[in-house]
Amino acid sequence: MPYRNSSLTLVSLAAGLDAAMLLLFVVIGRASHGEGLWGVLGTWWPFLAGLVVAWLVVTARRAPLQIVWTGVGVWLITVVVAMLLRVVSGQGVQLSFVIVTFLVLGVLLLGWRAIALLVQRRRRRRASVQGSRVAG
Repeated sequence: MPYRNSSLTLVSLAAGLDAAMLLLFVVIGRASHGEGLWGVLGTWWPFLAGLVVAWLVVTARRAPLQIVWTGVGVWLITVVVAMLLRVVSGQGVQLSFVIVTFLVLGVLLLGWRAIALLVQRRRRRRASVQGSRVAG
């Protein structure tokens, strides 16, 4: 499969994008509730811990751009672990928060992968067209 490129650069970029999407979610969430940025780390850490667990469980480094197994696995495991850690640490876990978290992180964690795969596919097509022009 063409998206199984697991170079260190790609893995680092994918992990960084996942963490950035979680940070974006936390910052937007805190801002939408009128909360300051001082508590961002306190809100972000359960999600980061969930992300680390998810990356280890689904071995995301093998195919970091894959949507079906890697993306969905990272998304679901991150949400579950984060919610459990929020409960254990005394942070709020209302049903509405769980639903919003589930939906928004799905869009963010799967969305950047979908965009990356579209860009990759478009580059391959462009390269193959240019290659066939040179050969022809």
